[in-house]
Amino acid sequence: MDGSNMLFELELALPNKELNEQALRLIGFDKRYDRIRRLLRLLVDSAGLEQWAKKHFGTRLPLLDAMRDRYPLVIFEGDVGTGKTATAEAIANSLSQEMRKDAMLFKLSTRVRGSGNVGEMSTLINQAFEVITKEAGKSRASFLVIDEADSLAANRNASQSHHEDKVAVNTLIQKIDDIRRLNGRVLVLLCTNRISALDPAILRRAAHIEKFLRPDVNERKELLIKDLSGVGISSSDIDELVRLTGPNGSRKLGYTFSDIRTRVLPDAIARAFPDRKLEQADIVAAIRDTSPSPAIVEE
Repeated sequence: MDGSNMLFELELALPNKELNEQALRLIGFDKRYDRIRRLLRLLVDSAGLEQWAKKHFGTRLPLLDAMRDRYPLVIFEGDVGTGKTATAEAIANSLSQEMRKDAMLFKLSTRVRGSGNVGEMSTLINQAFEVITKEAGKSRASFLVIDEADSLAANRNASQSHHEDKVAVNTLIQKIDDIRRLNGRVLVLLCTNRISALDPAILRRAAHIEKFLRPDVNERKELLIKDLSGVGISSSDIDELVRLTGPNGSRKLGYTFSDIRTRVLPDAIARAFPDRKLEQADIVAAIRDTSPSPAIVEE
C-alpha cells in the first residue's frame, strides 16, 4: 500500500498466529473476551445479525436498523501498562477467527500528528481512513487500533487545544461517522490513558468503554507462575513476589503487567546472567529497586 508506512505502525492480515500467541500471554484475556465478545460482534457481524433474526423470528427485524445507528467505536481506558493495546490487537484477531472472516489489522502511527503544517494532520487522518475503508471492500473487515488516543482526540474545548488539533478531532469524528455506512466492516479500537481528556463527541460515540485495571492478587500470581515456569521458584516464594508487587501501606499502587514483565523480570535476569541461575533473591531485589508506574492524574 503506497505511503501507508507513514500512516500505520502495524498492518497485519488476520487471522494471525503471532496474535494467537499474544492472547495466550495476556493475563485474563479469555475472561475479558468472553464477557464482551457478543457485544463487539454486534458491531462487526451484520450478516450474522441478519441470520440470527431470520432463524429465530422468521423475518428481518426493524430492530436491526436501530443497531446500525450505533458507531463502530470501542474505547479501552486505563493506566499505562495494563494491556489495552495488546488486548485490542488480540481481540481483533479473535473476532476475525470467530466469524471465519479474513480481515486486516491496522495500528495508526503517531506520525499522523504530522509536523505542524496547516491541514497536515487532517489530511493524514483522511488518508488513513481511505486505506482502511478500501481494504475492507465489500466483504472483508478492517480493525483500526488508535493508541495514545488522547493525543489525537483531545477535548476541543481545552484551553491548550490548538486550531490544528481541533480540525484533526473534527476530521476523526467525521470519519467515525462515515464508517457507519459500512455495516460493521470497519471497527475502531481506541486506547487511552486519560479518558477525561477525550473530546465529549468521541465519548458519546463509543458503543462500549472497557476499563483496564492494574492486576489484582490472582492476576499477578498467574503472571508470575506463567513467566517463571521452569525457573524453580517455589509456590511460597511466588506468594511473596505477589505480595511485594501489590499495594502496601506506604505505596498505594501495585505494579502493572508491563512493570513486571518489561522492568522487574529483566532487571532480575540481569543480576544472574550470564554467570548463574536466576534466584528468588534476584527478583526480590529487582522489585525493591523498581517503582511501579505512576497513575495518570486525570484533570
